[in-house]
Amino acid sequence: MMLLALIVVLFFGGLAAFISERWHPAAPRWTTLAALALEFVLVLSQYALSADQSSVWIADLKWPWISRFGIGFHLAMDGLSLSLVMLTVLLGFMAVSSSWTEIRHRQGFFYFNLLMCLAGTIGVFLALDLFLFFFSWEVMIIPMYFLISIWGHEDRTAAAIKFVIFTQVSGLLMLTAIIVLALIYYGYTGVYSFDYFRLLGMPIDTDVAFWLMLGFFVAFTVKLPAVPFHTWLPDAHTQAPTGGSVILAGVMLKTGAYGLLRFVVPLFPEASHQFAPIAMTLGAVSVLYAAVMAFAQSDLKRLIAYTSISHMGFVLLGVFAWDLLALQGAVMTMLAHGISAAALFMIAGALQERLHTRQMGSMGGLWAAVPHLSAMTLFFAIASLGLPGLGNFLGEFLVLLGAFKVSPALTALAALVMILSPVYALIIMQKAFYGSLRLPHSIADFGRRDMAALGLLAIASVWLGLHPHKVLETTEPSLQQAMQSSAVTESTDEQ
Repeated sequence: MMLLALIVVLFFGGLAAFISERWHPAAPRWTTLAALALEFVLVLSQYALSADQSSVWIADLKWPWISRFGIGFHLAMDGLSLSLVMLTVLLGFMAVSSSWTEIRHRQGFFYFNLLMCLAGTIGVFLALDLFLFFFSWEVMIIPMYFLISIWGHEDRTAAAIKFVIFTQVSGLLMLTAIIVLALIYYGYTGVYSFDYFRLLGMPIDTDVAFWLMLGFFVAFTVKLPAVPFHTWLPDAHTQAPTGGSVILAGVMLKTGAYGLLRFVVPLFPEASHQFAPIAMTLGAVSVLYAAVMAFAQSDLKRLIAYTSISHMGFVLLGVFAWDLLALQGAVMTMLAHGISAAALFMIAGALQERLHTRQMGSMGGLWAAVPHLSAMTLFFAIASLGLPGLGNFLGEFLVLLGAFKVSPALTALAALVMILSPVYALIIMQKAFYGSLRLPHSIADFGRRDMAALGLLAIASVWLGLHPHKVLETTEPSLQQAMQSSAVTESTDEQ
């Protein structure tokens, strides 16, 4: 029941936020904070359970839903999904904090969509029925469309439509693959089922398995995103309100990586193994291409968006290396990037709210005017470039270490970003914060609320870098089980 409560609290919290606007304009954000606080308590209780749990799965809930077609309401949580749910709740608080003064109209509907987006995301991290997974996948897309199209910036409508077209078309490919997978299971057993554990290990014709794997792969790499499916992301980030960018970069991109880890390789191990050189090449190309593209950006949010694509390339590289070190590095990169990217988008949003521009050429000399904001930008810029001692460095280092065993050439290619990333981080600091001050008037520095929110993210980034064993111990059993499942399936296929 606790797993269901994790979704229900956000759903009813969203409805309450929507209704509460009738009584007071500020009521929706306080209602949202209350819902997130309750959600935080629930997640902590799940984390406490995981300490005494000998099984990989911390909690499991399975109810019949559409029994005629073998569709069940199956939720489960292991160390991997627990880590990502904790990240989702943390960044939910950050999204509210960054929207505190930015969102001034239709606040009830804004926070309703924000919580619906988070509810859908947690559904994705918990669903182990493939139909329920697809349902949750769709639930998180529609609220994000409203967040961008209603509260976004000047070209918000085009960016929102582009986001929906990319995610919906790729989602339909995944739905087709899910249905074909269920029909194959029906052919073997005479009953329909969309349950993950029943479909896991099912023998599938090699050619069919490849095309089904490709359907899942395209859907997840669009959301990741990876080259060449990345073009929607810079536009969506540029036009989204700050809270939307925080959720999009910090959480929603991770659903694509989660899908690759949870479904693509375990369900189709042989096809994934054959496809791994192409996937790892796409990952390495994404790392370098997006880093180079970041140089060319004058818009601060577009620059941060391209760095996100670059970091997610590491995740793709690590997943298809399918080595324990690389997988742990991919998970650590997901968590660390979620924190640093969310912080950088919060800073970009704060600058836009104060200066009414995202163009770095119109900034300059801000360190003297807003020292607290500048210091936070410097910290998260060096976190993003992978300074040793912070979470991003450890994640990417583990990915490179694990991927080197599989493909030294692609690993060496991706490692070049270690040279490139400091350059775009320095571009941000040099253009926006150093030089002569160009502002004709004073602007407000970060206050207590902003410093508390970003300080919390800074502590989380340092904690991931200095004490990674907590995360690695939590996720290792899940990753090992996924590797064992794929190995069993491979041997079954060979028989």
